[in-house]
Amino acid sequence: MATQLKRNSKYSEAEWTARQELAACYRIFAMMGWDEMIFNHITVKVPDEDGSYLINPYGMHFSEVTASTLIKIDIDGNKVDEDNPWHVNKAGFVQHSLFHRELPDAHAIIHTHTTATMAVCSLEGGLQPTNFYACNYMGQIGYHDFEGITVREEEGERLLDNLGDKRILMLRNHGPVVMGRTLPEAFIKYWALQRACEIQLATMSMGKPILIGDDVVKVHQRDLYQAQIPGGAGRAEFDAMVRKVDKIDTSWRD
Repeated sequence: MATQLKRNSKYSEAEWTARQELAACYRIFAMMGWDEMIFNHITVKVPDEDGSYLINPYGMHFSEVTASTLIKIDIDGNKVDEDNPWHVNKAGFVQHSLFHRELPDAHAIIHTHTTATMAVCSLEGGLQPTNFYACNYMGQIGYHDFEGITVREEEGERLLDNLGDKRILMLRNHGPVVMGRTLPEAFIKYWALQRACEIQLATMSMGKPILIGDDVVKVHQRDLYQAQIPGGAGRAEFDAMVRKVDKIDTSWRD
């Protein structure tokens, strides 16, 4: 990520870095039109604290989020930052807390309601091998039937069962949950999923899509690593988007 401004002395260096990166991600989502009023969440673990997480203030638009306004919460969604005046949408954090608690590698979790991803979640058959980006995910996505708003903890066992060893869960008739070992990794997975869904919708609107065979999908997935840039999954792409955000507004760094 681009050079940081002076660290807020309230936070450790590790937490401030995480705060700035997450605030930048919220601004990227707003810039890309992936926001949904004041709803939806991107959460990350605080790197140097066990059981602490950062989440957006409930009531604040993604385009308003800054590093210092992000709320630190515990695994149950309770505020640790008592001096932060904003509220936490506990209902929205139920599924995030489940995956953060049960999956050690779920450092960052993204849940949104974009038109394209929700549409594919609402389509029989879900994401299909109809385009380049969709091939990234064949056999790597779990699906969970709609049970209403995700506020009941008893749904958690079924969410985990349907996720299995995957790290993307399409909530049918609802929207995707995308997880990553880092925030840039979760971002690039989300970006490619969004593109896959957009292209599938466009293709299906024109007629019967051409389905890509399983053998070709396997070759595609095998060779994806050859197109990656050194620095970790999604890092170069994320940093490029941060530079675009900075041309609009740098207040996310505060």
